[in-house]
Amino acid sequence: MALDLPDFPWDSLVPFAERAREHADGIVDLSVGSPVDPTPTIIRDALVAATDAHAYPLTAGSPALREAIVGWYSRRRGVTLGTANVLPTIGSKELVAWLPFLLGVGAGDTVVVPEVAYPTYAIGAALARASVLASDDPASWPVGTKLIWLNSPGNPDGRVLSVEQLRVAVARARELGAVIASDECYAELNWDDADPIPTPTPSILDPRVIGDDRALVLSVYSLSKQSNLAGYRAGFVAGCSDLIAQLLEVRKHAGLIPPAPVQAAMVVALGDDAHVDAQRERYRARRTRLRAALDGAGFRVDHSEAGLYLWATKGEDCWLTVAALAELGILVAPGSFYGEAASGHVRFALTATDERIDAAAARLATLSN
Repeated sequence: MALDLPDFPWDSLVPFAERAREHADGIVDLSVGSPVDPTPTIIRDALVAATDAHAYPLTAGSPALREAIVGWYSRRRGVTLGTANVLPTIGSKELVAWLPFLLGVGAGDTVVVPEVAYPTYAIGAALARASVLASDDPASWPVGTKLIWLNSPGNPDGRVLSVEQLRVAVARARELGAVIASDECYAELNWDDADPIPTPTPSILDPRVIGDDRALVLSVYSLSKQSNLAGYRAGFVAGCSDLIAQLLEVRKHAGLIPPAPVQAAMVVALGDDAHVDAQRERYRARRTRLRAALDGAGFRVDHSEAGLYLWATKGEDCWLTVAALAELGILVAPGSFYGEAASGHVRFALTATDERIDAAAARLATLSN
């Protein structure tokens, strides 16, 4: 029986990409949040040193990796965990897509996703044949809800949920007996202008949110963004030890194991804050230049308090904006990829070289004349 999945959304951008490539100075592709900067040398060296990987790696992660994840949560998120509370994954998208199935969610169950959301949350529900409700209002989450997804900082809109908002969401999930999972992979890219090296955004595992009870609560994270490890597929999930044990058992049967060299590289990445600070400043500089160009070109930027994107609107249907920008050789993601509530916005990614960001700024300046 075939799964009822939507068309892959980025396929619909192909004609706009072709138009943008016709620009005399080439395309500026701001449509996908894929890192363009080098993977730090210390991480690559760790990967190379671990390439004699003749034995099967541990699905639970090496002891060194589990300790590194625990240490990172303590140091950077203010969260105290044990090694039974953490589990590495093959990037975070894999876990997002398969979490409903891995938890036994199925037909007749409801998965709640944000109103403006990365589409893989809904795809995961479809793979499990569950129903999807797009809602940011905990009071509207119905009986029969088995999994609730939060995303803070949000993709595409950069929205950050406060400790109080997270607390309210967790309280409602507990009333429903539902698992609540927060995708937090942009947490280190917090654009707090009052602090040159800002602290990460709040985690759902913060004791101010959950007290001393991690039951049914998960935090999902990826090193793709903070460490330029998208090609490594390096992620992890942390939280309720009972859920982690359940996920581990299924993943052992299914062979869902991060490769041993990647696990070794993750240990080094999680233990070094200097490369994260340096990468944040690269993105901050690009964000500053692109934000100024968007303001000058008549765009309104909403949310975007954290993360790798500027969430912008001209007060028109997103596809009109996509088409107009393609004429300038700029490719962006239409808001309609992220839900009906997003059809008036487009997403500008900061994941382009300095030269391409400057090219985009110069082209946007022509709209203000």
